[in-house]
Amino acid sequence: MAKLRHLAIACKDPDAMADFYCKAFDFKMVRSGDGPLAYGHHISDGTIDLAVLRFKSDQIGKGMDYTGLHHFGILVESIEEAQKTVEALGGTHYMDQENPDRTGGFEVKLYGPEGVLFDVAEHPWTGSEALPAKEPVKEAAD
Repeated sequence: MAKLRHLAIACKDPDAMADFYCKAFDFKMVRSGDGPLAYGHHISDGTIDLAVLRFKSDQIGKGMDYTGLHHFGILVESIEEAQKTVEALGGTHYMDQENPDRTGGFEVKLYGPEGVLFDVAEHPWTGSEALPAKEPVKEAAD
């Protein structure tokens, strides 16, 4: 079963925003970075990764001055199956992760209804909870 595990907020000052949420809600700083897509921080309550990022390109068509919810991330068992399902329902592919060895971040970005951007990953985001273990199939009694 897929689970929501990542939210990304576009902001102008990721340092101040991360500091605010860590102090206000005792979230933990789990990763910081300055990559090709954005500069910012990943903070977590232990279940969901909250990325506060200053993006370097306009991925969602709202301009570079936009602040607010940018995208969300879904943790799935199979990226291939999730992408097939999304595309069969009218979603479209945006980009793949450049580093196939990276874990803790997105692996595929897709657009859903009304152009809403979201990530799909098989690995939990840094600081987020993994998918629940599958229950073993019980054998029928003889």
